[in-house]
Amino acid sequence: MSTEITGTEGQLPSGKIVIIASRYNESICDSLVQGSLKTLREAGYGDDSLSVIRVPGAWELPMVCANALDSVEVIATVVLGCVIKGETTHDEHINRSVSDAIMELGLTTRKPIGFGLLTCNTLDQALQRSGGTVGNKGEEAADAALELLRLGVKLSA
Repeated sequence: MSTEITGTEGQLPSGKIVIIASRYNESICDSLVQGSLKTLREAGYGDDSLSVIRVPGAWELPMVCANALDSVEVIATVVLGCVIKGETTHDEHINRSVSDAIMELGLTTRKPIGFGLLTCNTLDQALQRSGGTVGNKGEEAADAALELLRLGVKLSA
């Protein structure tokens, strides 16, 4: 019989979790941050273990995430931002570059990164994903980081 290992439940490690969030599309990103903080607090992480760092926009997320992950005490990050399609293809270049850079950071540092970059076609789509009818992707990004942290504990045992 095979064994299945998941991170949906189990022990969480102690350490610092850093949320890196864009200031661009501020009200949407504020809602994502609040969702992430709520999720992480409900999991048992107190304010002494949580930090929020604000960056100008989505483009800056990978660099600051890399800086945060360089710290030994940081066990995970959650990156949050919102890019809404405009009249040009600017959004596609930002979204792909940021996504690729964040993935690379996760692979090279082997530390969990909750990915909460909204890549929406309209403002309404962004609003629905930051606490509207589709939920709060900040909560989901924090949940993903927590699940990976639990998996890490199980896989290192």
